[in-house]
Amino acid sequence: MDSLTLIAMASIFTAGLTMAIGSIGPALGEGRATQQALSAIAQQPDERSSITRTLFVSLAMIESIAIYCFVISMILIFANPFWEHVITKGG
Repeated sequence: MDSLTLIAMASIFTAGLTMAIGSIGPALGEGRATQQALSAIAQQPDERSSITRTLFVSLAMIESIAIYCFVISMILIFANPFWEHVITKGG
């Protein structure tokens, strides 16, 4: 196997691992935030609009972590800087 194939295999493996690990945290965080928001709405129904607005903002911030992991995975697969380095060094 040549070095370009090894870099491709490592990049694809790392991209998959990044998505797997990077999605677990936000998924658990979103579930926990939703659980707490529903509990707060059940205890104080008058504050529903304020709690819901805060929930949606926090869910967007939590989801951005998963989006960053997705972007890193796409960079590793399609725009890997290591491939250019190996090609230029290899001739």
